[in-house]
Amino acid sequence: MTRMLAAVLVAVVFSNVGGASELAFLLEPSDVIAVRDRPLLLSCQVEGEGPITVTWRKNGIPVATGQRASVLANGSLLIQNFHKRRESNETDAGEYDCAAQSRYGIVVSRKARVQLASLPKFHTHPESMTVDEGGVARFQCQVNGIPEANITWEKNRTALSTKDNRYTLLPAGILQITGVRRADTGVYRCVATNIANTRYSQEAQLNVTVAAPKTYKEPVILSGPQNLTITVHQTAILECIATGNPRPIVSWSRLDGRSIGVEGIQVLGTGNLMISDVSLQHSGVYVCAANRPGTRVRRTALGRLVVQAPPEFLQWPQSVSKPAGGSAVFTCVAQGVPEPHLIWLKNGKILTPGDNVKLTNNNSTLAVTRITTEDEAIYQCIAENSAGTNQASARLAVSLARELPSSPEGLTATPLSPTSVQLSWAQPPPEVTDGIIGYVLHIRRMGEPDSRELQEAVSKTTFQHAFNNLEPATTYSIYLKAYSPLGASKQSNVVVATTLGGAPATPSFFTKMVNATAVQAFWELPSKPGKVEGFKLYHRRVPQPDFQGPHVLPGNTNSFILSQLDSSAVYEIKLVAFNGNGDSNGTMRLVPLSEDGASARTSTGGETACNCRQESEGSMAGIVVGIHIAMACIIFCVLFLMFGYRRSLFCRKGTQDSWSVPRGADGEGPLAQQSSMHKEGVTCNTEAIELVPQQNRDCSPQVPGGGPSQCQVLIEQHQAGQTGASAGVGTG
Repeated sequence: MTRMLAAVLVAVVFSNVGGASELAFLLEPSDVIAVRDRPLLLSCQVEGEGPITVTWRKNGIPVATGQRASVLANGSLLIQNFHKRRESNETDAGEYDCAAQSRYGIVVSRKARVQLASLPKFHTHPESMTVDEGGVARFQCQVNGIPEANITWEKNRTALSTKDNRYTLLPAGILQITGVRRADTGVYRCVATNIANTRYSQEAQLNVTVAAPKTYKEPVILSGPQNLTITVHQTAILECIATGNPRPIVSWSRLDGRSIGVEGIQVLGTGNLMISDVSLQHSGVYVCAANRPGTRVRRTALGRLVVQAPPEFLQWPQSVSKPAGGSAVFTCVAQGVPEPHLIWLKNGKILTPGDNVKLTNNNSTLAVTRITTEDEAIYQCIAENSAGTNQASARLAVSLARELPSSPEGLTATPLSPTSVQLSWAQPPPEVTDGIIGYVLHIRRMGEPDSRELQEAVSKTTFQHAFNNLEPATTYSIYLKAYSPLGASKQSNVVVATTLGGAPATPSFFTKMVNATAVQAFWELPSKPGKVEGFKLYHRRVPQPDFQGPHVLPGNTNSFILSQLDSSAVYEIKLVAFNGNGDSNGTMRLVPLSEDGASARTSTGGETACNCRQESEGSMAGIVVGIHIAMACIIFCVLFLMFGYRRSLFCRKGTQDSWSVPRGADGEGPLAQQSSMHKEGVTCNTEAIELVPQQNRDCSPQVPGGGPSQCQVLIEQHQAGQTGASAGVGTG
């Protein structure tokens, strides 16, 4: 089973807390436009364990029920005759919501906006104009009706025929006439109609003149697209009408270069763009271009389309049952355009954070700590933006500790193979088993965070379970919880089990001086958590035979400081890694704390110059042997230097003070190829080199420029040659 199965078990566990007992809306009130002196019905249907009481509020104030308003049996609100009194400004319009209450708490519906239908006077009337024959005429009228008025046009007070494709009527109250003819001359007006009224605009005269047929006119956009904000699934119409001679070609594009697409796209008239069933992807800046045919001459106009989306929940808060003193976390994640604002309600009232109530992550997370019976309620998440509202609710039930099952006992773990571990636990008494609906095992590798934990659900009649598909030689931490219809028990004791596969590999470590009496050991952790359960660190003062310790350290620790040591002593430190399969081989290091020993340490990391690794308990004998070898090396070097010096004098026997090798014109010795240095050893070949006495016979300690004297050079060269000969390596 996987974590998903465990989540399913938890959901089943809470089914008795949720289910029929949960208050939930089957139907919430929606925005509506009411007509004066006519009935209005607002729907509200709720399900849940009864008895349930439904009340209504307008602008946050309870609606008085009586002859004018009443709550029906299904929870809906009926207003007999919707009214608005001009003299007192009293109106039934406003924001309505219904609240449902049961013994578990209160839930509140979304807010429904109720408006009074109206149709005021036109605030924009069509204007008279004169247009050349073959040109373009445009009339516009505007009126703010509730609901939006349907606008038609009349010519000479007769309804304008829409069968003529030269006429384009846009819903915003725009009339476009392309290819104007003399017969189009007349008086035009618009007619606005909705459920509240019908109104007529002022009249506008259209005059048509005759122009020279071949007169060239630059393309001109008479009216371009306007900025428009609408909600998803509505229809967007972007206007673009142009004139010129020859008649310009209208095209559309997006400023960001993305394709407009073809689905739901339609052209109205000669250039107006209509997008049906808009989505968020349609938001952007649209460019209308009027192009002169056959040329690159063009005029452009821009308009921004903003598409909004009401809030939708990506994650809902879930009902939970928690014991008194425990904690509960509710999460509510919503998306929409613009970004929704989240508020929380507790039993229908705005929740105020306090000592034990915290809101975090932009109000998307509600945490209730130190739970008491006063915290038992229905909590609602309300998501709001300019496009709409949405709500989701969850119940917090407070259970008494005695009602929850006791934590399972006797949990043990036994490795079965390199990839499996057997778990078993004690069977509770029958009266306890009857209240349990299942168990959930929790497992994670040692060293990993709790977020990497895996869970497996098992039956209430099962008291042992095998974890499979584990990693070899890896240590796991495991615990168990029992579930009843009211929630989970406290966790059992935590057991640690290591799959078969061998002890850890031998660790390597390093040391550095902290001060005169303290040393820090540090090492690298394994690449995979769980391979090492922990580390054991020992130390002993040389030449004492027994180690002190161990200091047992967890598997996620990679350093330890040994303190209160003797500053004049030498210590041996040993590191061992272990898991459930046993201990690794130990790694040991010698660490001198005296000043002489510390001076031999390197400048990086504080390691000793002698990076010796002791693999046995006989380290003292090794120190003694090392001292003897060092003394022999020193005596041999002294004798070697004396022998080399004597041989140099022998080579120069019969000469006067110091000698030099004559140089040729190229600055090199003329007999450089006849050097007396041979690969078999160093000899003094006086026949091959002509020695010439120096002018300065004092063999002064230094030559001009601060360099060594010629005597020193010859001696050093001969000594180097003797050293190479003693090693059996030629210098030629």
